[in-house]
Amino acid sequence: MTSSLPIDQLRLIDYRPRPKLVVPETHIEKPRFPVIDAHNHLGELFGRSWDRRPLPELLDLLDEAGVQMLVDLDGGWGEEILHRHLDQFKAAAPERFQVFGGVDWSQWEVHGDGFGEWAAKRLEAQVRRGAQGLKIWKPFGLQVRDPAGRLAPIDDTRLAPIWEKASELRIPVIIHIADPVAFFDPIDQYNERIEELAAHPDWSFYGPRFPSFQALMEQFERLIASHPATTFIGAHVGCYAENLGWVSRMLTHYPNFYIDISARIGELGRQPYSARRLFLQFPDRILFATDTAPDLDIYRIYYRFLETGDEYFSYDTGEVPAQGRWRIYGLHLPDDVLEKVYYLNARRILQPDS
Repeated sequence: MTSSLPIDQLRLIDYRPRPKLVVPETHIEKPRFPVIDAHNHLGELFGRSWDRRPLPELLDLLDEAGVQMLVDLDGGWGEEILHRHLDQFKAAAPERFQVFGGVDWSQWEVHGDGFGEWAAKRLEAQVRRGAQGLKIWKPFGLQVRDPAGRLAPIDDTRLAPIWEKASELRIPVIIHIADPVAFFDPIDQYNERIEELAAHPDWSFYGPRFPSFQALMEQFERLIASHPATTFIGAHVGCYAENLGWVSRMLTHYPNFYIDISARIGELGRQPYSARRLFLQFPDRILFATDTAPDLDIYRIYYRFLETGDEYFSYDTGEVPAQGRWRIYGLHLPDDVLEKVYYLNARRILQPDS
């Protein structure tokens, strides 16, 4: 047992409050319905890599967690990884995994004005190889530059062939634009994610080198609006979990727009009334996802959040929650909504012919 620190020597990093609130604790071993984890990674992620561990071990974990299918987005890092993961996971257990492809932005300088068409052809080749979707990472919008050195906006019309090809191939585009809003604020005493940013200063997008969060969201909306035949999945609650009014408006206006809940139950769970309304209003447009590499304890926290009315519990497994010093409340969703979020919505989007 550690000794107490005098109050004048206490640092935030050492602060570990122990709640005295007495509330029910519900332990969910398995979800009420089968699950598709629509946003995950099987390669190196936060030190929890699965791509060099025995596949039976992963399948046993998914079985114990009640996860019937997992979408691996690591193919978005490059075609070499895509091919390796298709061979290692998809080929070995085709009903349990989907692997998404990506865009090699480094080739823009090589192909110039023809980059959009080149990337569309590469996407087609990736799908022939076995990819079942397209993952777009946050460097697009924040860092990707055209051959002239200009930061490429998310709605850059030169890239339209990519989104049109995804529509033609009938595959979804899962897109991660920006990051938590606090990552665009100064790293100071007012930033609610100060500990997270102190640990990862490279996650900060504050300053003139980057576009504003609002500018990115405006570009994102124009992209969705400009390609109504393309299915877009906004990762991390549409990339704006702090503003469910904005998310609701997007879901209302753009029927080709869906969201996943990956890595954002910390945000959803601290606004449970608004979050529950969102799930009840758009039960067909929300996908279950974690983005934490397969982990039994994490899955059970997600199930507790969605299924129970438990109050004031941690949204991750660490002593101090990683995304901010708050706790969450369960949504206690009805069964018809749970089944759609857990399984049916992803099944419809990921396997449109089944």
